[in-house]
Amino acid sequence: MAAAPAAAGSGAGRGRRAAATVAAWGGWGGRPRPGNILLQLRQGQLTGRGLVRAVQFTETFLAERDKQSKWSGIPQLLLKLYATSHLHSDFIECQNILKEISPLLSMEAMAFVTEERKLTQETTYPNTYIFDLFGGVDLLVEILMRPTISIRGQKLKISDEMSKDCLSILYNTCVCTEGVTKRLAEKNDFVIFLFTLMTSKKTFLQTATLIEDILGVKKEMIRLDEVPNLSSLVSNFDQQQLANFCRILAVTISEMDTGNDDKHTLLAKNAQQKKSLSLGPSAAEINQAALLSIPGFVERLCKLATRKVSESTGTASFLQELEEWYTWLDNALVLDALMRVANEESEHNQASIVFPPPGASEENGLPHTSTRTQLPQSMKIMHEIMYKLEVLYVLCVLLMGRQRNQVHRMIAEFKLIPGLNNLFDKLIWRKHSASALVLHGHNQNCDCSPDITLKIQFLRLLQSFSDHHENKYLLLNNQELNELSAISLKANIPEVEAVLNTDRSLVCDGKRGLLTRLLQVMKKEPAESSFRFWQARAVESFLRGTTSYADQMFLLKRGLLEHILYCIVDSECKSRDVLQSYFDLLGELMKFNVDAFKRFNKYINTDAKFQVFLKQINSSLVDSNMLVRCVTLSLDRFENQVDMKVAEVLSECRLLAYISQVPTQMSFLFRLINIIHVQTLTQENVSCLNTSLVILMLARRKERLPLYLRLLQRMEHSKKYPGFLLNNFHNLLRFWQQHYLHKDKDSTCLENAPPSPSLSAQSSCISFSYWKETVSILLNPDRQSPSALVSYIEEPYMDIDRDFTEE
Repeated sequence: MAAAPAAAGSGAGRGRRAAATVAAWGGWGGRPRPGNILLQLRQGQLTGRGLVRAVQFTETFLAERDKQSKWSGIPQLLLKLYATSHLHSDFIECQNILKEISPLLSMEAMAFVTEERKLTQETTYPNTYIFDLFGGVDLLVEILMRPTISIRGQKLKISDEMSKDCLSILYNTCVCTEGVTKRLAEKNDFVIFLFTLMTSKKTFLQTATLIEDILGVKKEMIRLDEVPNLSSLVSNFDQQQLANFCRILAVTISEMDTGNDDKHTLLAKNAQQKKSLSLGPSAAEINQAALLSIPGFVERLCKLATRKVSESTGTASFLQELEEWYTWLDNALVLDALMRVANEESEHNQASIVFPPPGASEENGLPHTSTRTQLPQSMKIMHEIMYKLEVLYVLCVLLMGRQRNQVHRMIAEFKLIPGLNNLFDKLIWRKHSASALVLHGHNQNCDCSPDITLKIQFLRLLQSFSDHHENKYLLLNNQELNELSAISLKANIPEVEAVLNTDRSLVCDGKRGLLTRLLQVMKKEPAESSFRFWQARAVESFLRGTTSYADQMFLLKRGLLEHILYCIVDSECKSRDVLQSYFDLLGELMKFNVDAFKRFNKYINTDAKFQVFLKQINSSLVDSNMLVRCVTLSLDRFENQVDMKVAEVLSECRLLAYISQVPTQMSFLFRLINIIHVQTLTQENVSCLNTSLVILMLARRKERLPLYLRLLQRMEHSKKYPGFLLNNFHNLLRFWQQHYLHKDKDSTCLENAPPSPSLSAQSSCISFSYWKETVSILLNPDRQSPSALVSYIEEPYMDIDRDFTEE
């Protein structure tokens, strides 16, 4: 805390300031050396010793130095701020000084945010840098936290207006000066205290924005259960505040990512999981639980997500919000678009905006009157889009968390899916208008634009909602559910139990359900669209789990298979991510379904088309192996059925004939094992290991496992590298046992893998015990066993005991 005025005039104080002045000037009577003061202040900031604050200088000295360096009088103002911000001050003069400092920093921050910084500046150092260097940031933190101090049992108070000024200045300094945000993030008591400032509507937006920036750089995740009266705080937010609060929640409920690719390996994840088990729940999990314990929290999020634009806050209120905190624009709206609406509002309602537009003139792009009248609704739409994408993100994370089933029940009960269905055409997948707003420096097709981000977040939510959960049928309407029942009846198979148990009052209304709407826009998507990947993932998640003939036929009747094949073959898609998502979807769509294979053969009706399809498959087995697995499993199923329809497909389908050949299976098997290693296994490529196991399990069923192992040995020798493949496979299977058989392992996130008896039956119809038995047989150390890998590795090339664990 700065010294009180009385102390500032004491002999000891004068002596300390004199010593500091001598050090800065290089001796009494000397001239100040350029940059020497700033260098010492910077050193003091890093070490906490020496020159650290403006109060260590005399006002005369600062004024003289300011004439040379053009510091805009900021050090002198800080000196006054120290003198007027002591514990017994009434803060009136203090607030006046803050009003003087604020515009010196705000215009600089405005230029920084809008990327209109001048190449040549009048001063060598920005105002925000000088403000921080002379101790301004630390002083404002102390002023803001005065309410935590008690004098004679009474808490000190400062006005909302003064808190607002302090927060604005702090944020502007964080925006422009490197390192300030990180320093604030290290003050955990200050970060927790900031949450309490959100109780006031006058300071909410400034506080939320500053917290968001601080949490974005904080090394350790904050725990929400440490925030005083969290439940009361959140419950008292209005819907607009809650939507903005979701920006903060996005940082506090998502597991922190180290950004290191090595940490994404399954080895590292397993090691981290073992460590986490000993430490207990992560901060993100604790925060999710804290939020779900707040009464009505999820219900309010669902209402926000499904709110129509007409129900949202009016334009005037929106402008007032942005007027209070314009630097929020870097995440929301383009500055000049705001000014257009401000002008329009001013003409009709005499509304005023307190900050000036940079270059606000007709010559610099302000619209004509005819355009202005279109902007308020456009801004309201963009406003709502920005809110919804934050809310959808929070719901999506909660859906993937430990309380997934609880969240599922709540969002079904609060009709999130029907509400999103009603917004699909008018907001989520609306057509762009000429006046559609985008972020500064971007265009409507940029992946960073709010429209694009909302669509992707919406698709991610659908994927999380549908994945291995019976609530997925809420994506349909009543008529479509009846269609599923009719498909089952016609095929003379039992109806899916989840369909029968679906609460019809919670499904989509209207002519089309959400899944059907998604299929419609999916088929219209341009070839280069970034949405293709997410659309395919969302639809595939609907098919995951126990294979449902009715679900498959529902999608086949809507032309999904032909669309996928067109994208893979005729458009010759080049994106690896999109190809992988399309291959995965195609595998789920065709698995065990004779009608799907007939449709495939009808579309791929020439050798030329088939060769293009094979080329796409073979170009990257990491991307296509799930399709290879599904076709291999389907072939095994069909070969064991006595049915004319199946026999016809087996005799005519090019794909089934291709997969049935042993050389084809061996080629796939060799490459699948060769492209992965224990140290490089990730969530993305571990499916290659499971697909190789499927091929060998089916061979074991036919008592051909020794044959396949012998062929692998011969292929090794033909490549002049005996032992390299089978040693690698041996290590991979040892890892498989550790990864999937760990008693605390939660493997439900593995895509179509066999992590548990229930999921193995869903994905492959091979019991999990058979998976375990096959792996044990292959890892049998007895070299006399014809089904053991070691029997096919010659002694000189044996390398099966390598330690691949990662501490």
